[in-house]
Amino acid sequence: MKTKSTLIIVAGLIAAFALNALITGRAIQRFKKEDRAISVKGFSEREVKSDLALWTIQCRVANNNLMEGSQLIEDAKNKVVDFLINNNIKPDEIIQKDLVVNDKMAQEYGNFDSNNNLRYIIDKVIQVRSNNVDNIQKVSRMTDELLKVGVILNNQYGGAVRYYFTKLNEVKPAMLTEATKNAYNAAIQFTSESQVKLGKLKRASQGLFSIVDRDESLSGQGDGFYMPNTMDIYKKVRVVVSVEYSVE
Repeated sequence: MKTKSTLIIVAGLIAAFALNALITGRAIQRFKKEDRAISVKGFSEREVKSDLALWTIQCRVANNNLMEGSQLIEDAKNKVVDFLINNNIKPDEIIQKDLVVNDKMAQEYGNFDSNNNLRYIIDKVIQVRSNNVDNIQKVSRMTDELLKVGVILNNQYGGAVRYYFTKLNEVKPAMLTEATKNAYNAAIQFTSESQVKLGKLKRASQGLFSIVDRDESLSGQGDGFYMPNTMDIYKKVRVVVSVEYSVE
């Protein structure tokens, strides 16, 4: 009787081990089938032309008489505006901004010498905002004409023109399609070389679009007012997508 009970227990253990092995084997098989995957990236880049130009012009005068200085800066401002309009920049593209008066005698830690220094420095800022980027680029290279008529430009702004590309939404769809296609081609090449079969798309994520100057290495090398990726009229738009496929 005891021997019979022992045989039943042994048979039960053998059956349990066999069932556990079967379940484990199927789990491993399912894991290999369902969780084998590859991740690839697709890249798209396009060269575009800026469609918006911002040109900041700051003219300056120095004088010991505030009223006289105010008239001088007004004359300088008018000469700048006339110069812009005469070069096909529209009046509604010209924005008159800050007027700043710096009184050197009022500076707390200054050592103003009225015999050797002019007391008032007056700055007037004019900004040009235009979609005619080619004309702005051309006119911004002609500022020597302002010097010839006595207009002094402040080097704080340096007459720099900043260029922007604002039509990103127009190129996004085609670029995402191209990047996704490139990712798929990379996955096909990988599976072909690895002698496996590419399965279904599991997930995909889009990276951020970036807009940089065409000659990126030349961007952002200035100091102070100069801003990276705004100095070149031509830009490069880039995007990267990450895609994961199952592998059979």
